[in-house]
Amino acid sequence: MNVDIIIQDVWVFQTATQSFIKKNVSIKDGKFHYISITEMAHLMPETIIKAENQYMIPGLIDAHMHIESSMTTPTIFSKAVLRHGVTTVVADAHEMANVFGLEGLEEFMKAETELDIFHAIPSSVPSTTPELETTGGIIGLAEVAELLKNPKIVCLGEAMNFKGIAYEPESLIRQIIDLCKKERPTMPLEGHCPKIYEEELAAFLYSGITSDHTHQFPESLKEKIEAGVFIQFQNKSITPENMQVIIENEFYEYASIITDDVMADDLLHGHLNENLKKAVKAGLPLEKAIYMTTYTPAKRMGFHDRGEIAPGRTADFILINDLEEFSFEAVYKSGKKVYEKGTGIDYPEVTEVFPAEYKKSVHCKLLTVADLVIKVATDKESVRCNVIQKQEVGTFTERITKEIPVKDGILQWQEADCALLIVMERYGKNGNISISLMDKPISEKGAIATTWAHDHHNVMVMGNALEDIVLAQNELITIQGGYIVVADGEITGKCPLPIGGILSQAPIEELGGDLQEVRASMQALGYKNMNEIMSFSTLSLPVSPAIKVTDRGMMNTKTQEFYPLIFPEDGVLLNEDTH
Repeated sequence: MNVDIIIQDVWVFQTATQSFIKKNVSIKDGKFHYISITEMAHLMPETIIKAENQYMIPGLIDAHMHIESSMTTPTIFSKAVLRHGVTTVVADAHEMANVFGLEGLEEFMKAETELDIFHAIPSSVPSTTPELETTGGIIGLAEVAELLKNPKIVCLGEAMNFKGIAYEPESLIRQIIDLCKKERPTMPLEGHCPKIYEEELAAFLYSGITSDHTHQFPESLKEKIEAGVFIQFQNKSITPENMQVIIENEFYEYASIITDDVMADDLLHGHLNENLKKAVKAGLPLEKAIYMTTYTPAKRMGFHDRGEIAPGRTADFILINDLEEFSFEAVYKSGKKVYEKGTGIDYPEVTEVFPAEYKKSVHCKLLTVADLVIKVATDKESVRCNVIQKQEVGTFTERITKEIPVKDGILQWQEADCALLIVMERYGKNGNISISLMDKPISEKGAIATTWAHDHHNVMVMGNALEDIVLAQNELITIQGGYIVVADGEITGKCPLPIGGILSQAPIEELGGDLQEVRASMQALGYKNMNEIMSFSTLSLPVSPAIKVTDRGMMNTKTQEFYPLIFPEDGVLLNEDTH
């Protein structure tokens, strides 16, 4: 027999024992063939690679992620992540679906890439219901039925509507779950259940959902795993405390490491490999971290053809000189070298061709200063207002109340150290505008605007100076989406995302550079968070605790009730067309 490649004297990661053993590895037709400590000259290889004591691990598998979070397209994303050792992903393109519906999702799935991209059915488009947020597209039962026929679909994407899942058997999300169980009874059903415990957790899981990738905490992690939940650790959940729970209980089989969201500027430096290294620094043994980024995600998704170095498995692998440093000498996809240390990104000559209208998708009025004057009917000198308070770690928010002065019928929110948070419907459906207040989100004069507003991707702008808010929003409409930061009348950060207001086809270096400029500009305004851009973009995510904003208003994300800006007993908001 002739084989294509033999790799000699390489320390092979043995999945069954989660240890390294020196072996020779043969590859034929893109798959691993014979793996042994014996010589293999009789296999007559075309190529011999002398590993000289390098280490070989399987290609990394990211079982829950969103390509759109990197704000690029599948072909460019493929080239960018292969060099970081990622060879397979399961992409939940619900951002594309929220903007363009089933058509947009199918356009996204057309991409031909070296990276193996499997897909999840976006289960929550919108993340709640059309009565609570306006989106460009909707994924209903008919769309799910169509997607279930596609072999690239391997799971139901993160089901997020807690109330609909746990307590409304006839809700659309429950109907979607039931359809998936009927048509694909062995398909994984992925969940999104932050800060849900005990009987409420049981009610959520009773639907058939069996995973969670949200922010984890040690006090609830054991409860979730013992309740049958497969945990997917994203970056912010990779803490020493959480890793200790896994180690003490030997829960390695019941968890994997994922990315969920990696911004374009972070993608310049790493992807799933960085989360793996972070887990090791947090106390997880390296061999277990490799196991949880290769085998357990493959097992979770039913990928029996990859995730370990064994005969018949796809020859996706990484060669490493120094395990402690964990930097890659080479990455192979299906037996072919796709990255060698020191080389840059070899961008494809042709990327996806999207419909022309995808670059003209932001339909919104241009704000003026007059639009931002909040008129109040009251006989009091001040009124109590509901105000959003963000945290500096993670994406959770809280509701607080503030007493805010009223002068000549105008709410004096700036005197109370607040900023305006405005969400404007951008799809030409209803023209909704919601106005909320935030408690000191920035310390300097300025504004931030984006169309990358989880998950509905309407126009969102926040600021503490009227002229800056107007400038940021107007410029955002002009470039048809992306991020804009304004400081004291000057645009200091700009990242155009012209495809649907969420994607760019610029090289990652250019896109990442623009996003770094936005991030630095936000920091200069005094916006504080471990991930400023994600924190801002999720202020509009109505399934993330505890108070978020849509074009319909400020919402309690658990009860799905809207809070008025002004307490009704204190006054009435008079602005037309606002919530």
